[in-house]
Amino acid sequence: MIGNSGDAELNQGTHAPRDPVQVGVSLAEAEFDYNSPNYLDMIDRSLLSAGNNVRLKRVIEKAKRGEPVVLAFIGGSITHGAGAAPIHLQSYAYHTFKHFQKMFAPLDSNTVQLIKAGVGGTPSQLGVIRYERDVLRNGSVQPDIVVIEFAVNDADDETRGNCYESLVLKALASDNKPAVILLFSVFKNDWNLQDRLAPVGFHYDLPMVSMKDALVEQFRKTKHEGNVITKEQYFHDIYHPTNVGHRIMADALANLFQVTDRSPMNQEENELSRAPMIGNDYVNVQLMDRENGEQIARIEPGGFCHTDTELQMAEMDDHAYATPLFPNNWMYVPDDTAEHLGFKLYLRCSRLILIFKDSDSDIFGTAHIKVDGELVKQADPHEVNWTHCHAMLLISNQEAAEHVIDIEMAPGHEDKQFTILGFGYVE
Repeated sequence: MIGNSGDAELNQGTHAPRDPVQVGVSLAEAEFDYNSPNYLDMIDRSLLSAGNNVRLKRVIEKAKRGEPVVLAFIGGSITHGAGAAPIHLQSYAYHTFKHFQKMFAPLDSNTVQLIKAGVGGTPSQLGVIRYERDVLRNGSVQPDIVVIEFAVNDADDETRGNCYESLVLKALASDNKPAVILLFSVFKNDWNLQDRLAPVGFHYDLPMVSMKDALVEQFRKTKHEGNVITKEQYFHDIYHPTNVGHRIMADALANLFQVTDRSPMNQEENELSRAPMIGNDYVNVQLMDRENGEQIARIEPGGFCHTDTELQMAEMDDHAYATPLFPNNWMYVPDDTAEHLGFKLYLRCSRLILIFKDSDSDIFGTAHIKVDGELVKQADPHEVNWTHCHAMLLISNQEAAEHVIDIEMAPGHEDKQFTILGFGYVE
């Protein structure tokens, strides 16, 4: 057990929050006891599975030797740090990074690096597209540990777990063989998607940490019966942890590190050649945006010739400043001089995901999306109604084919704006 160590979305468990989170510090933070026997027992219960420990033990030994180690985190708003203040120093990702550094790296060393890539209100359907850019940094970074946290975001994954398993396999398949850890956060109503997603982890024998397993049972108890923390102490709102909650999540991950360090190494590494549990159709998905689009496909932007600069932002890594997401976009602004109002994409692919901007501004309107001349989707930026990256599945076929995608403003919305942030495509 670990001792003195240092987005989410909900609407009856199905949809993203309607407003961006406001952060604050719980009054209980200063008085919370992180060393009581009941607390340590609660942390122990978070270990859903230690999994095959070969990869993680190799990373721990690497850190002990003083070699550089990269810890990466990808997920929704909880991974972003929502509910924590200040967000860049109190998120569970930052605390976990500091725990790992203190536990295994030489004193006064800077050999451990943090990559934090959480984006509020988004599922693994977007995460698998972002992985190359936001975690691998377009090939410039090779994480040694990848923590994946989408258990309260993936109700909106249209692929029903295919993108989640594809993301897990994409991370596992990296040449440097990183340790992949699945983290299951929980909502205030005790809900998450652990029942859908944990079988993926068991299938590949991965380490898994569950805040639901740690917290929910003790939430129902009185102090006399063994309650450690109340929901009011743990949750900043109905979605996100307080500073105390983020610290507890980090302690749960540190407990996994400690258990792994003290255990003998497994004889063999994870078996990754087995058939997928749900699907692996998005392992090779690639991001296409305005920066690289012309190298990949034929694009006629029409009226979508502007660039939107009012974008969803996220504090990445340990940065206090926020980074705009999908800055290389195509924005439609009404313009009578445009020769073609619609956006047209000619692309050979088997699967295609549109990423567009949600907004609460009345100047944004609904777009119609046609695939090969047939209207397949309507993209309404007010469905979520805050500035937010929205992933929408357009094509899902086993075989690749040439496709024509037309995006144009819906009738009656021609005088509104719309932003295409990018696409995720599988060749």
